[in-house]
Amino acid sequence: MKSFHDKVAAITGAGSGMGRELAIELAKQGCHVAISDVNENGLAETVEQLKAYSVRVTAQSLDVANREAVYAWADQVVADHGKVNLVFNNAGVALGATLEGVSYEDFEWIMNINFWGVVYGSKAFLPHLRASGDGHVINTSSVFGLFAVPGNGCYNASKFAVRGFNECLRQELELTRAPVSLTSVHPGGIKTGIAQSARMTKSLEGVLAKDEKSAKDNFDKLFITTANRAALIILKAVQGNKRRVLVGPDAKLFDVMVRMLPAAHQRLVTSAARKQAARSGV
Repeated sequence: MKSFHDKVAAITGAGSGMGRELAIELAKQGCHVAISDVNENGLAETVEQLKAYSVRVTAQSLDVANREAVYAWADQVVADHGKVNLVFNNAGVALGATLEGVSYEDFEWIMNINFWGVVYGSKAFLPHLRASGDGHVINTSSVFGLFAVPGNGCYNASKFAVRGFNECLRQELELTRAPVSLTSVHPGGIKTGIAQSARMTKSLEGVLAKDEKSAKDNFDKLFITTANRAALIILKAVQGNKRRVLVGPDAKLFDVMVRMLPAAHQRLVTSAARKQAARSGV
């Protein structure tokens, strides 16, 4: 897909951050957009910003963890726009917790959004993408889908799962010569609101942080790439039909680390986490 002009893109998590910036950058290039988010206020703000562009925009309040709602939205996008060429399964949440201390309810909450939301979005839209004759799936994993860090085990598990799903689906699409491709997105620290909106459990206290505020502040310090820059990198990767895209210099650095030190890097990560905990007063 060399051009987005006159294509139709469906984007989850478009009420803020990367989702919003993807919608804006696509609209600039003449792509019609169907956007969704569980945050209705953020979604309305994105719609307002998209009025500056001469493209068709539809918006839907959506919880990506609701399978029936995702399938209904996919059908509605085609009913509203006549087709859909791209789906960006971008919605995601964060959870700070130790694996020993996390509740099953919190673990299921993040998996339902970060992993199952991607699965539902991919499977719901695939028949429509095939019908378009020129389709592309863009699923957001993470740099934490490449390596693990303590205190983020649930997030790691969800993003590793997305990575495995992405790699297999891309292979199957190629195997069947489908008119659809897939790009796996692995952002590093992107300046969005995910840290401050994350769930932080008391299991981190005394292990990695003093309290919830310090845990979120430590998480926030990792964000170095703007959401707009991330959107531009992702769209360029889609146009180049890349299998995966590393977003941000930190993502590229950590990818090299894992490749060069496939087992030893875990000791480095543990050491860095211990130092960060000490700076936080633990």
